[in-house]
Amino acid sequence: MINVTKAYLPDKEKLFRYIDKIYESAWLTNNGQFCQELEVRLKEYLGVRNLILVSNGTLALQIAYKALDISGSAVTTPFSFVATASSLLWEGVRPIFADINPKTWNVDPEKLEEIISPDTSAIVPVHVFGNPCEVEKIDSIAKKHKLKVIYDGAHAFGVKYKGKSLLNWGDVATLSFHATKLFHTIEGGAIITSDDELAKRIRLLINFGITGPDKIDCIGINCKMNEFQAAMGLCVLQEMDQILSARREIWEFYDSELRNNFQTQEWNAWGTKNYHYFPVIFSTPDFLISKQKALNENQINTRRYFFPSLDSLPFCEAKERLTNSNNIASRILCLPIYCGLNSSDQKRIIEILK
Repeated sequence: MINVTKAYLPDKEKLFRYIDKIYESAWLTNNGQFCQELEVRLKEYLGVRNLILVSNGTLALQIAYKALDISGSAVTTPFSFVATASSLLWEGVRPIFADINPKTWNVDPEKLEEIISPDTSAIVPVHVFGNPCEVEKIDSIAKKHKLKVIYDGAHAFGVKYKGKSLLNWGDVATLSFHATKLFHTIEGGAIITSDDELAKRIRLLINFGITGPDKIDCIGINCKMNEFQAAMGLCVLQEMDQILSARREIWEFYDSELRNNFQTQEWNAWGTKNYHYFPVIFSTPDFLISKQKALNENQINTRRYFFPSLDSLPFCEAKERLTNSNNIASRILCLPIYCGLNSSDQKRIIEILK
């Protein structure tokens, strides 16, 4: 089976050397040497001021809401993975959905401003498939209405906007380091902020609010990354150049062969690509389903990211169905892209689609 993605596994011997050191120290978690090292290296690699490692990307969002005292409602996009909405609901914050731009697939800032309500305390945009949102417009709206901005950057690892890290925008940006991501720590995530005081608060929240052996200053929870996760991250980070090179080659071949046959994502002109996904839009849902079936019959597994549109989920209690998001969600398919996908298999995928 050719899957839509495949976890990247770094050099085994390199990983084992880290594991040997973990065994020698018997320090498995609680801000060990490899977590500390990974934070430093990721800050340098990404070009950000504060980066706090956590155990997964969903908890990264939830900690961000807690740290910023988000309550009432938050405006967000319906075109995303379910965690964007469920993390808000889990924290008692009501998601209000704004429709997306049908070309970029990111939240439309004009539609976003229209639905801000008196109890809205935050905007939670998503850089969909790593495509940078209209960050200046969102920043302007947030300042006008005195709202916090938390970017779900699960797909935006390494993306730059106007020459600097896209993750520097917003009060907070979050990353997912799940095994299927471009950069991964098996499971894991990170919270990024330029605010030093906020970073200190976040570090308290991820470790039960503990400030010393016999001192607890605030309510907190446990979402720390462990040393085995960090070791994997250090190995993967050392091989990022070859990961990006391999994915770029696959992405560009898809693009050259399919861009005239299918609608593809319009990329922000100021943003770089990280070649994380290759999604295409079919002319109709029925056409998509027929082609997905043909691919499955050839042992090729694709995914309908992001279907269904989150405003259609009953527990989100959206007041209306949003036209652009539901339209795109019903016709989108993400094609296999990962290090190790060989050219003959990729050509077969393209032939079936054509």
